Amino acid sequence: QVQLVESGGGTVQPGGSLRLSCEVSGRIFRLDVFRWYRQAPGKERELVATLVTRDSATYADSVKGRFTVSRGNAENTVDLQMNSLRIEDTAVYYCNLLRVPSIGSRLEFWGKGTLVTVSS
Repeated sequence: QVQLVESGGGTVQPGGSLRLSCEVSGRIFRLDVFRWYRQAPGKERELVATLVTRDSATYADSVKGRFTVSRGNAENTVDLQMNSLRIEDTAVYYCNLLRVPSIGSRLEFWGKGTLVTVSS
């Protein structure tokens, strides 16, 4: 069973930066799609960023230009670099893996989340 473990959350002042990391058990396959979600208190889970390929990503309008998702330095990690953080970025951030092992088969895995608090 694939396991995802997020790390790097914490408390930061507005305008600060954090780097989140998602460690994946086992290898990462070529067609794996990684997504970062977040869920703020009292709100629905929101898609933040999607890593479609090793060098191609998409972002929610609310974080575009501030967040960057990429493969990490370690072979089995995916990072989310968050800059110019705002109070409204406060949320639990989740790493998600979409894997298609074959036609007609779709697997999805979630990490337990890491808390990011942006506060003055």
